[in-house]
Amino acid sequence: MSTTDRRMSTQSPEPDADEPSAEALVTTLERAATAHEQALERVEAAGEARLEELREHYEEMTGLLDRYEARATSDGETDVDMEAFIEFQEEIARFVENLPDDVDHREAFETVDETMHQKWLKSSDFETARQALDPIADLVERIEERERTRERYREARHDVAVRRRELDGRVDELEDLVALGDADLDAPVENVREPIEAYNRAIAEAFDRRKREDSARELLDFVETTTAYPLVEYRPPPPDLVAYVVDSEAGTETIPTLLEYADYSVSKLEHYVPAARRLKRNVATHQTYLRRLDSGPLEISWPPPAAETLWWRCRELIAVVSRIAPEDVVAKLRAVRALPRTADYERLRESVRAREQLTDAERERLERGDVEAELSALRDERDHLEAALEKYPER
Repeated sequence: MSTTDRRMSTQSPEPDADEPSAEALVTTLERAATAHEQALERVEAAGEARLEELREHYEEMTGLLDRYEARATSDGETDVDMEAFIEFQEEIARFVENLPDDVDHREAFETVDETMHQKWLKSSDFETARQALDPIADLVERIEERERTRERYREARHDVAVRRRELDGRVDELEDLVALGDADLDAPVENVREPIEAYNRAIAEAFDRRKREDSARELLDFVETTTAYPLVEYRPPPPDLVAYVVDSEAGTETIPTLLEYADYSVSKLEHYVPAARRLKRNVATHQTYLRRLDSGPLEISWPPPAAETLWWRCRELIAVVSRIAPEDVVAKLRAVRALPRTADYERLRESVRAREQLTDAERERLERGDVEAELSALRDERDHLEAALEKYPER
C-alpha cells in the first residue's frame, strides 16, 4: 500500500513481549558467527579433505551396523537370520578390504571387522564395535558441527535482516507522518481539488452513459483493452462472459438489459433471446462483476498521488479515456496532468494528506515531539542492525 492512501497508525505498535530486541538479535548473530568461525578452525586444523574421507567411511560402516544389527543378533528367544548374518559379515569384510591402506584410524575399522567375525553376535558386540569407532565419530563431528553452526549463523542473520526490513517500513511511516505534521493546513487545496473533482465527475458521467447506451460487447471490449495499461486497474472481464457477448446475439444488448434478462425465468427469457439457458449460465453468474463495472479505475484518487505518479497515470488514462469519453472530458484530464506545473502541487498535496489522514492523536504526538523521538530511536536501531549485516556477510 502506498503512502498516498495509507492511513497512519496512531501510535507505534507495542513490542511483543516474546520478541527479542534488536540488541539481542545482534548478540545472537555475533555468538553464531564466533561459533561458526571456531568450527571452521577445527575443521581446518584436522584437514577438511581428511575429515570428508573419514565421514564417508564412517557413515558407510555405521550404516551397515544399523541395517543388520536386528537380524544378525539373537536375544535367546528368536533365531538369527543366518542369511542376513552371513551377508553382514561379508559386507564388513569387503568394506575393510576396500579401505585405502593409508586411511586414518584404519585400525578402528579393522577392530570392528574382528568384533563382527564371530560365530554368534550379541547386541553388546555391536556396542563394542561402535565404541571402537568413537575416535572417528569425534573427528566426523567437526564437519557436522561446521554445518550446524553455519545453519545457526544463517538463521541469526536472517532474523537480523527481517527486523531491519520491518524497521525500514516503520521509519518510512514515521518520516511520512513527520512530513504531514509540517504541512501547511491553510494552503489553498481547492486549486488541486477542483480540477480533480471536475474530471472525476465528468468521467463518471461519461462512463455511466456508455454503460447505459453501448452494447455489452463494446463495453467489455473496451475494458479488455485496458490490460495494456498497468496503471489503469480494471479487473479483466471473465473469459466465459466475453466469449458469450462476442458470439451471441444478446451481446448487442446493453449491460443493464442483460442484467434485467438475468433475473427472468428461463421460460420468460425465451421470448427475448435465443438460447435462454446459455444467457442464464454466462450472465447470471457474473452479475456482481457487471453491476460493479464503473469509472472507478479511470478516476484520480483523493488524496492525489505524488507528482511523478500523477503524470504517468494521466498519460495512460488519456490514451484510455479518449476511447470512451468526449474531448471535453479528456481536456479536464489534461488539466489534471498539468497540476504539478501550474500549481504548488506537492505543498498542496501534503496539505490535503495532512487534513485527510492525520488523526487528533497523531497531531498530539507530533506536537509533543513523540514521533521525532521514536523516529530517532528507530533509526539508531536500524543503523545498528545494518552495521551487523555489513560486518557479518552471507555464508
